[in-house]
Amino acid sequence: MKHDGDENFKIIAKNKRARFDYEILDSVEAGIALAGSEIKSIRNGKVSINESFVGPMGASDNELYLFNSDIGVYKQASYNNHEPRRPRKLLLHRTQINKFVGAIRRKGLTVVPMTMYFNHKGFVKISIALAKGKNVVDKRETIKTRDWNIQKAKVLKNYNSNK
Repeated sequence: MKHDGDENFKIIAKNKRARFDYEILDSVEAGIALAGSEIKSIRNGKVSINESFVGPMGASDNELYLFNSDIGVYKQASYNNHEPRRPRKLLLHRTQINKFVGAIRRKGLTVVPMTMYFNHKGFVKISIALAKGKNVVDKRETIKTRDWNIQKAKVLKNYNSNK
């Protein structure tokens, strides 16, 4: 993702399990339609996308929605408050929507939210990825690679400190 190393982007929430549970095939940036109280709550840091997923609502293939994302209630909004886990419409181009919906319907792939962040203009954006679920063997391989990288870093750290 191009926004990870750029200081103009402020990451709000990250889906840490996505790379462990899924093999990422393609990624795209999407806008998200939010209410005013949701923006205030996001600025306070009350958001989680760990258990959320992306898909069309009902039989309609015209729009994609972010389901099960948790944006906490903003207390100062009183009666104008939002529902914390409501479906939120994603703002994508028609070709991108058709590509994702087609992959979900035909190939059995899933669309997973990766990160939610503020772009350089202050708008909330979400990075979504077309993903294929990993099986148990692939997950074990991921764990093995991660553990090996940790051990390698420790050995190199000890080696460099002894010089």
